[in-house]
Amino acid sequence: MPFIKPHVVVKEIDSKYWQLIEPIRYKAKHQEFIVPKGFKTDFATVPPIFTWLIPTYGLYTKAAILHDYLCKKKIISRADADGIFRRTMRELGVSFIRRWMMWAAVRADSLLKGASIGEIIIWLLIAIPSLIFLAIPSLVVFIWLAMFWVLEYIIFGTLKPLSRKRVNKPRFFMSQSQKKL
Repeated sequence: MPFIKPHVVVKEIDSKYWQLIEPIRYKAKHQEFIVPKGFKTDFATVPPIFTWLIPTYGLYTKAAILHDYLCKKKIISRADADGIFRRTMRELGVSFIRRWMMWAAVRADSLLKGASIGEIIIWLLIAIPSLIFLAIPSLVVFIWLAMFWVLEYIIFGTLKPLSRKRVNKPRFFMSQSQKKL
């Protein structure tokens, strides 16, 4: 396997970000990439509403960290980084459909940055089958997350005046301060 070490060693920074304690080394056919110790990652960047389908970490964790590094440091083109992401997920044993969904998401992100309205419409027409596949379960998950958040808020409102200790306020999604890290 082209990743030299079998495990990722990280330290939690906060509820979203992790820092590498040991470097990750990937040896491709013609190049070698080293993600250095200290690199900050969120593993796979997945919108919260889709984490039921694609968790932020799994078999693909090393591939996601390498992809983040290649994109942030601009070592190679974004298209090449996306291709390496797909290849490394295959080498790590990620299933075909999950691998291609994740790759399609990072390619779409790459292609749609700065795209015209016409290009976005064409992309949406091509993506409609996937969007239909994800729409209903995502809507169900979103509704249940919203109901859970309301329940958390009701319990928070009840406990706060009764508690002498600090009661954590519920968050529906990540706060702006967490996004900036």
